[in-house]
Amino acid sequence: MTELTIPTMAEMVAKGEAPDILFWVGCAGSFDERAQRITRDICKILQHVGMKYAILGTEESCTGDPAKRAGNEFLFQMQAMANIQVLDGYEIKSIVTACPHCFNTLKNEYPALGGHYTVIHHTQLIQQLIDEGKLKAEGGESFKGRRITYHDPCYLGRGNGIYEAPRKALESLDAQLVEMKRCRSNGLCCGAGGAQLFKEPENGDKDIHVERIEEALETQPEIVAAACPFCMTMLRDGVKAKEKEQEVQVLDIAEITARANGL
Repeated sequence: MTELTIPTMAEMVAKGEAPDILFWVGCAGSFDERAQRITRDICKILQHVGMKYAILGTEESCTGDPAKRAGNEFLFQMQAMANIQVLDGYEIKSIVTACPHCFNTLKNEYPALGGHYTVIHHTQLIQQLIDEGKLKAEGGESFKGRRITYHDPCYLGRGNGIYEAPRKALESLDAQLVEMKRCRSNGLCCGAGGAQLFKEPENGDKDIHVERIEEALETQPEIVAAACPFCMTMLRDGVKAKEKEQEVQVLDIAEITARANGL
């Protein structure tokens, strides 16, 4: 297994180099213990295919998505302007992100404040690398014939129309992709979006994440695939609530890809 070396933009610029792509790690990918594993796997994939990439490190701040969704437009604009200043200072053109919330904000909301970048989600990058033959799903764990159901994150699916990339990444593994009743443009939210993750749920008879995991379990999956750190938290909580932790794994597309390629 190769040693992981993750350069920061500051280090790269000091050497007089520029990356092909900036990896925007995001708050969850930086601070959430479970999401940190996804961050590492994305870096392993980038390193494996020989892509020149960098992160901002301590210069990266929250995109402002939770502040905006919770109604604090002023705080969002302050956070966004600070980030745009850093990104433009490094002349960043291309960004890959593991979080659909960061992806949506950087891609669709930063241009109005002067931040213009080519932004892609890690599932799109993985699909692109598979299409180019750089990722081959060999030499690692076999997912052949294993039942996988994929949960569409709201900000990736309905928000940005990205349904095929994550599914193609899974199909390349020769796995058995089983769809939930509510999927693609009819997918059900995990319950975390719109800054709901940071507050207690309103009164009702069932939490959304429990409803969603019940749909997932109806497909009798071995793996529930996610592509968002918020969804990851909610789906794992749902699996715990149903006491299915021994039978069902919740894995990000990047983790599945890294395992299949023996990284």
